[in-house]
Amino acid sequence: MAILVAICMSTEPASAQEGYQKPPEVIAKLIEAPSTPSVSIDSKGEWMLLMERPGYPSIEEVSSPELRIGGTRINPRTNGRSRASHMTGLEMQNIKTGDKFRFDGMPSNPQIGNVSWSNDESKIAFTNTVSNGIELWVADVASRKASKLTNAIVNNAYVKAFDWLPDNQTLLVSTIVQNRGGEPQKPQAPKGPVIQETAGAEAASRTYQDLLKNSYDEDLFEYYTTVQLMKIDVNGNAEKFGSQDIIKNYNPSPDGSYVLVQTIQKPFSYLVPASRFPFNYEIWGANGKPVKTLAQIPLDEVRPKGFDATRLGKRSVSWRSDAPATLYWAEAKDGGDPAVETNERDAVYTLQAPFTAQPTLLATTSLRYGGIDWGDENRAIVNERWWAQRLDKRTLIDPSNPSAEGKVIIDRSTTDRYTDPGNPMMVKNAYGHYVLKIEKDNLFMSSIGGSPEGDRPYLSTFNLKNGKTEILFRSEAPYYERPIDIIDKKANTIITIRESENDPPNYFVRDLKKGSLEAITDFEHPQPEMMRVNKEIIKYKRADGVDLTAVLYTPEGYDKDKDGPLPVLMWAYPREYKSVANAAQVRGTPYSFTRVSSGSPLFWVLRGYAVMANTEFPIIGEGDKQPNDTFREQLVMNAEAAIDAVVELGVGDRNRVGVGGHSYGAFMTANLLAHSDLFAAGIARSGAYNRTLTPFGFQREERTYWEAPELYNYMSPFMHADKVNEPLLLIHGEADNNSGTFPIQSIRFYNAVKGHGGTARLVMLPDESHGYRAKESILHMLWEMDTWLEEHVKNAATKPESTKIDSKQ
Repeated sequence: MAILVAICMSTEPASAQEGYQKPPEVIAKLIEAPSTPSVSIDSKGEWMLLMERPGYPSIEEVSSPELRIGGTRINPRTNGRSRASHMTGLEMQNIKTGDKFRFDGMPSNPQIGNVSWSNDESKIAFTNTVSNGIELWVADVASRKASKLTNAIVNNAYVKAFDWLPDNQTLLVSTIVQNRGGEPQKPQAPKGPVIQETAGAEAASRTYQDLLKNSYDEDLFEYYTTVQLMKIDVNGNAEKFGSQDIIKNYNPSPDGSYVLVQTIQKPFSYLVPASRFPFNYEIWGANGKPVKTLAQIPLDEVRPKGFDATRLGKRSVSWRSDAPATLYWAEAKDGGDPAVETNERDAVYTLQAPFTAQPTLLATTSLRYGGIDWGDENRAIVNERWWAQRLDKRTLIDPSNPSAEGKVIIDRSTTDRYTDPGNPMMVKNAYGHYVLKIEKDNLFMSSIGGSPEGDRPYLSTFNLKNGKTEILFRSEAPYYERPIDIIDKKANTIITIRESENDPPNYFVRDLKKGSLEAITDFEHPQPEMMRVNKEIIKYKRADGVDLTAVLYTPEGYDKDKDGPLPVLMWAYPREYKSVANAAQVRGTPYSFTRVSSGSPLFWVLRGYAVMANTEFPIIGEGDKQPNDTFREQLVMNAEAAIDAVVELGVGDRNRVGVGGHSYGAFMTANLLAHSDLFAAGIARSGAYNRTLTPFGFQREERTYWEAPELYNYMSPFMHADKVNEPLLLIHGEADNNSGTFPIQSIRFYNAVKGHGGTARLVMLPDESHGYRAKESILHMLWEMDTWLEEHVKNAATKPESTKIDSKQ
C-alpha cells in the first residue's frame, strides 16, 4: 500500500517549461500571415485610404512602462495610451481609376494613429509616435505631400489627440503643458491612511480595475492628463486655446464659433474610473474664452441598480450636426432608476447659440434615451433602448415643431435578428457632419439581413410616411456582401465589401442600375492553408426543442466514411435571450471568409480536429423568468445537443470532445466541466469563476449577490471545484483590466481544483490584458492549447461506446 501511495504522488505534474514556447509550424505559420490593410473611404466615393497594419507586437513593446490609474492605462514615455495599436503606412487609391500613390515626406518607420480626414476631405491628419512622445502630421491629397506640424508635444494619455476645425486648415490639438516639470515622485513614506467614507447612499458599482488608490496616484493622474489645447494650422503656426485643464472631451460646433469642452474636476474617486469623476460641460468661444458653464456634473459613484439605470443631470451633450451651433442633451425624468414606473423616462432638450435662452423641450422617451440621428430641420430620429426587455424603439420627430407628436417607425426586440431593419445610411452635409441620407421620404438603411439561411446583408429604402421597405440590393450566395457606402444621390451606385469562403474581403463598386460589379481592391488570401478547409452551418435541436446552430469545420480531404469520427474542439460563448424564438434564429453565414485570428479555435482544423465554432449556447428566460435561473441546466442541454449533432453526422467522436472559450466562454467551460461528464477536457481563457467577487452584477445579470446569494453560488464554478474531474487548462493575462475578470479569478480556481485532486494547468501571461497582444504570448498560448488538446482530447483514454455519459446532478 505504501508503494502505491508513492507512485500516485509521483504523478504530480512538473513545473512549467521555462521561456516562451512555439506551437507546431502549421499553427505558427497562420500567426505569421500578413495583415490586410484597414480602409477608409471619403464620403464622395472618390478616394480610398489604405492603412497598412503591422503584425503582432513583441513582448518588449507590450511590456513598455505603463501607469494604471483612473481606469486608464498610460505610457509615461510618450504621454499616450499604453496599449494603442498603430499603422505603419498610408496609401491613397483613386476609386474610379485605381491609381495609387504614397505621400511624400512621410516619417521614417512610422507608428501612425488617430487618422482623421478634414471635413472637406482634402487633407488627412494623423499622429506619429516616437520614442519620447507623439507628433502631429498632416497629409495633403492634392499635393500628395505629408508634413510634420509639431514635435512630440501631443498629449493623448486620456483625451483625444486632436479635432479638425471647420475651416479645414486648422486643428484643435491636445498638447502637453509647457514647463510642467518632472513626474511627481512617489513619497518614501505615505502621508497617511487612505480613507473612504459613505453616508448611507446606495453606491452599487461594477468591479472596475486600474483605479486610483492613493494621493500619489491622484498626482500622477493629474500630471499626465492635464492638457493645453492649441490651435495649429496646416503650416505649423500655433497658438494657445483656452486654459490648461484635465479635459475629458472637446468638440467644435459645426460652424466653428464655439467649442464644447468637458473638464474633469475634483474630488477624484477610488471607487469608479475617471469617466465618472466630476466634470463640467463648458462652452468656449472661438477665441478660447469661456462663454458659459452649461452644467456641473457631480461625482458619479451613486446610481440606481440595473443596466437601464443612469445618472442625474445633463448627459450626452452634443452639437446638432444639421445646425450651426445648437446643443442637445438628455435628462432622466425617472431619477435614473429603471424600477420607477413611468411613461416618460428621459427628456431631450436643445439650446441654440448664444445659449442665453431657456432650453427647449424637444422630445420625451418611454425607454432610455440612446441618441439622435439628425436629418434636416424637419426630420430627425430619436433612438431609445430598454435592456431588461431587449427593446429598440425609434421615433421620427420634427425638430422645428417640438410640440408635435413623434411617429414611432421602429419598435422591436434587439435580439430578433430576422426583423432587424438595420441602421440609417449617413451623408455629409455642408458643415462636413454626417446626417441621415433621405431622398424625398425615403430613408436609406443598411441591415445585417438575418434570415433562416443565415445573414444576407441588404441595402433598402424605408419610407418615413408609410413605413414600407424596398430592398435595393441583397447579398446572394455564394458570397457574403455588405453595402458600406452610397456614392450617388439615388443609390444607383454603391460600394460594398464582398467575400466568400475562400475569397478574402475586398471592396467593389456595384452599379445597381446596370447590374455591373467592379473590383476596387485585390487583397490576396493571407492564409491559403485555410482555403481547403471544409465549412458548413449545422442545425440541430436541444432537448427542450430550441433550434440551435454551429459552424462546423473539418480538415482538407476529410471523408467521414473513410476516415471515421474526429476529435472535436467546441468553442462557444453563452448569450442571454428573453425569447425562445429569437434564441433559435440562425446567426452568421456559411459564405464568410475564413481568416484565423489569434483568439480563434480554427487552428486545430489543421491539426486533424473537427472544430465547432460559434456554437450557439443560448440562455433563455421568457416573460418574468430570468435566463440565469436555469443557467447550468441550459448550458448542459446546449452542450449535449451540439455533441449529439456532430456525432450523428458521423464527424465527431463522442469520447474525444474538448470545450473552450474566452472570458464568459471560459466561465461556461468551467461550469460544463463541473456539471457534466460530456467533455474529455476544457480550455478556459481569461475567465471569472467566483461570482461573489462581482457582487453587484455580472455579464447581463442585474441582481446583486445580496438579492440572490443562491444564484451566485449556483452559477460559480469555484463553488463546485470538487466536481471538476476533467483536465482543465486555465490561461489568463497578468494585467487583465476587464471588469470582473481579475487575474486572481484563475489563480484561486486553479488552487481550488488542485486542492480537490483535479487535473489542471495554470498559465499566467506577463503584461497581457484581457486579450493577448504580444506575438510571444500568442504563440505560447497556442502551444499550451495544442499540447493540452493533443494529450487530453485527441489521445484521451476513450470510454466504451456503450457507456452513457450522464450530466452531473
